[in-house]
Amino acid sequence: VHDIKKDFYKKFLYEPFPVESSLLEVLSDHLNAEIAAGTITSKQDAMDYITWTYFFRRLIMNPSYYNLEDVSHDNMNKFLSNLVEKSLLDLEYSYCIKIGEDDRNIEPLTYGRIASYYYLKHPTIRMFKERLKPECSVKELLSILTDAEEYADLPVRHNEDQMNSELAKCLPIEVNPHSFDSSHTKCHLLLQAHFEHAVLPCPDYVTDTKTVLDQSIRICQAMLDVAANEGWLVTTLNITNLVQMLIQGRWIHDSSLLTLPNIEYHHLHLFRKWSQGKRKGAYQGPVECLPELMAACDGKENIFASIVDCDLTSAHITQAWHYLSHLPVIDISMIIKGCWDDTVHEQKEMIVPMLSMNIRDDKKWMKLHADQEYVLQINLHRLRIGFTKGKQDTKAMAPRFPKVKDEGWFMILGEVDKKELVALKRVGYVRNQNVISVAFYTPEIPGRYIYTLYLMSDSYLGIDQQYDIFLNVLPTSISAQVNTEISDTFNDLGLK
Repeated sequence: VHDIKKDFYKKFLYEPFPVESSLLEVLSDHLNAEIAAGTITSKQDAMDYITWTYFFRRLIMNPSYYNLEDVSHDNMNKFLSNLVEKSLLDLEYSYCIKIGEDDRNIEPLTYGRIASYYYLKHPTIRMFKERLKPECSVKELLSILTDAEEYADLPVRHNEDQMNSELAKCLPIEVNPHSFDSSHTKCHLLLQAHFEHAVLPCPDYVTDTKTVLDQSIRICQAMLDVAANEGWLVTTLNITNLVQMLIQGRWIHDSSLLTLPNIEYHHLHLFRKWSQGKRKGAYQGPVECLPELMAACDGKENIFASIVDCDLTSAHITQAWHYLSHLPVIDISMIIKGCWDDTVHEQKEMIVPMLSMNIRDDKKWMKLHADQEYVLQINLHRLRIGFTKGKQDTKAMAPRFPKVKDEGWFMILGEVDKKELVALKRVGYVRNQNVISVAFYTPEIPGRYIYTLYLMSDSYLGIDQQYDIFLNVLPTSISAQVNTEISDTFNDLGLK
């Protein structure tokens, strides 16, 4: 090597290559997270934030890499101002922030907070805002989920567009035939195959399915928050159904018996033809869903084995029984707390009737005052603990989901007639007994209303519960409102 070039080559041997910043590609999302956290409240704060980043240091050292001509003070200031302006306009366009009338102050919006909490890209939250509707079906929600920006980088390798075309022929929901080279279309097909138990064309697709499922739950949780924020009951319930489908790998319209390991469509006739006989006090049959099967077996493995032993091996029966015997069975009781009369400082309780009484029976209509805050206290009690030996495991049984998942619940209070969501609360694993409080306001106009409480699993198909709460809303009571406010004031003083 010529002496002239030696120093040039030594530079490569002894000095490491600089690592350049990738912040520019995701600057909007970083700024959104800081705005949601309250760190950035103005455009000047955003400028100051950038000056503390690694990107700023590399910008000074290697300006040409970032399309900056020179690092003079004015040029740098103009470059950063344009960056901040563009990023904030993108966020405003995505309903994440609001720029003040003075064109300086920045305020986070609900959608920006949701995007930040679930680490979503702002185009995804914009797409949710524009495409989610009051009554989205599961099919529409699946399309919205797979069009999320988070799936834009899913690889579509050489010839995979042809594989996607062939896979689509085996699946129930049609996709755009001109988009088989799209990451979003491939994602849609992989999730359909996951629900359909379809055979995937190559091992790469198995890995890709795991990648898609890994991100699916947090995207669905964000969709749920968007729907709940809008007060859409139907869409909220369908999103919880989609979450159950993703965890268990079955369609919502399939029999919930198919979530049992080793049970396929051709086994369902065994459950339908089964009958308990003349045994008193037990479920007689036939069995169409998981709750009926749990009632029929009554915690006895031999009864379950007698249903399926002609088609399954003993090892497969043991696996299926392990799943069935570990399913959560939750008993619910409810109380409404609030003020009803002139008794100062005293809050009363009223037990919610749980029996399915005749609609004309006045006892089930609970008298509440209009435009008044009440608290629905829900007591969850886990039954059948004796059926499982050893320490309780908080993890959900999800053999077809790639990640370990904790069992949990969605408590949804809604008014079915108006298709309106009143309240949503997430509940973790119910070990023995949990008490959940949900505050709600009664309607302003007196009359009879039926609210429905849904206990929706976030892991299992077919074990959801719903209860009607019959409210007879009476004209507004000023004394009750005053009492509630006095009671709240005393509670606040007590806390302090």
